[in-house]
Order: sequence, then C-alpha cells, then structure tokens
Amino acid sequence: MKPHELQERRWAWLFLAPCLLGLLIFTYLPILASLGLSFSYWNLLGVPQFVGVQNYTAVLNDPLFWRSFGTTWIFVLVSGALELVLSLWLAVWLNRALRGQSFFRAAYFLPFITPMVSVSLVWGWLYDPSYGLFNWLLQQAHLIDKSIPWLYDPKTALWAVMILRVWKDIGYNMVIFLAGLQTVPPSLYESAHLDGATGWQTFWRVTLPMITPTLFFVGIMTLINGFQAFDSVYLLTQGGPEHSTELLVYWMFKNAFEFYKIGPASAIAYILFMTILALTLLQWQLRKRWVMYEDETA
Repeated sequence: MKPHELQERRWAWLFLAPCLLGLLIFTYLPILASLGLSFSYWNLLGVPQFVGVQNYTAVLNDPLFWRSFGTTWIFVLVSGALELVLSLWLAVWLNRALRGQSFFRAAYFLPFITPMVSVSLVWGWLYDPSYGLFNWLLQQAHLIDKSIPWLYDPKTALWAVMILRVWKDIGYNMVIFLAGLQTVPPSLYESAHLDGATGWQTFWRVTLPMITPTLFFVGIMTLINGFQAFDSVYLLTQGGPEHSTELLVYWMFKNAFEFYKIGPASAIAYILFMTILALTLLQWQLRKRWVMYEDETA
C-alpha cells in the first residue's frame, strides 16, 4: 500500500470512529445485554442471576402475553392494510398533473414529521366523548344518538388507535410510492391509451406490476413499524381499557419499568424480534412470486 493511501485510510477510520463507537455502545452492547438478561432474573437492583429459559417459559404461559400478541397481530394487519391501500391511492392521485399538487403532497406528509406527543394531544381532544369533534360531527349528521367513548370503550379503543396510526403514517408511504410511480415509463401509459385501456385496466396491468418492488419495500417497513408501535398506545390509552390496546411492545415496557421484571421483558423483546425476522424472511422468499422487474428497478 502506498503512503498516501495508508494516510487516507487512517483519516477515514478517524472520522468513522465516533459513529462506530456510538453504534457499539448504544446499539450492539444493549442488544447483547438484553439477550443475556432474557436468561436472567433481575429487578434493576442487585446482580442478575442466571435462570436458564425460565423467563421464556413464564412469558409463554402468561395469558396476558398471548392477548397482547393477538392484539398486536390485529393492529399490524388492519392498520397495515389500510396504510398500504390509502397511501397508494393518494400517491396515484397526486402523481397526476392537478392544481395544488405540491400543497397536497406537503399536507399529507406533514403528519409524519409532526411529533407523536403533539398529535396525541390533538387526537385525544378529537376523540373526547364530551366535547370531541368526531362525536359532534357524527351527531350533526344524525349518524349517532349519543357520544361514543372512543378511547374508553374496549370495543372502539383499538380502532381509535389504529385510525390515528394510519393517519400519521400514510404520508411517508405516499412519498415512497410517488418515487416508485416516477420510474414507470410514460411510453407504457401511451401504449395502454392507444390500445383503449380504461383507467382501472391501466392501473392494474401497467402501474401496479411496475411498482411491485416499491410495494414490497413499503410492505416490509409497514409490517416492522406496526409490530414496534408503542408511542400512540402509551400517549392515548396506556394499554386500556381492559387491556384492549395493550400491544406487545407496551406489554414489554410494563414488565420492564412498572413491574421491574427485566428478564421477562427481555424475553418478550427477543420473541418479538424472532417474529419480525421470520415474517421478513418469509416475505423475502415470497417476493419471487409477485415482485416484477426487480432487477431493472434495483
């Protein structure tokens, strides 16, 4: 190696060192520590004691774990499907030449960059059964006779959280879909128009196949974000009422910082990690059957 190349390499490592050090201290070491704690008894005091797989056994025999696991699946599937459909529809609509296009794009993306604390305060008011805007609008439209306790009824609380989640996240997915739509060659639309294809046929036969790589990426990210949802539950319902909105990450948080059961909380974290990893690998394998033009758009 020449002297100037060696010097450039030293400078590169010098600039990378702070980032790598932070990654090691704040990411990799906590991951390894939580793995060790998942096999230990520790209540934040004293020295952790190794207990083998006892934490995993206790978690898997806990009915509240399975309830939160099932609630998480409902949350991921319903809110994820709504996010994908609505964000794709918005992207297709805003990909056309229409008046105020930039304004609408910014307006729909704005909720994504707004802090969840601020959003939750506003939506808590919107859902309020006494003076909330939603109940007032529904009553004015004569759709309901009495106010709906959105966040205080086990039948509606999870739906209320999912609606908030969908509203906040569709802007991000919309931007990704817009980028994917920009890669579709205009000549394909011209050919479809000359062949007399309708709007729906053009979307189904041209647009959707061409953006399947984007759809795959958005689907993976939506799935992962759904399983990791925490802040909306913490700020709006704190898992209630009657555990109806207690998602897996929130149940893990309660075990760790309310019950001081660090071992079971770490075990829940690794069960969640293995679930997300398995689903991601499954989707990665299934992509070969429905993701088209992957090599051309990569």
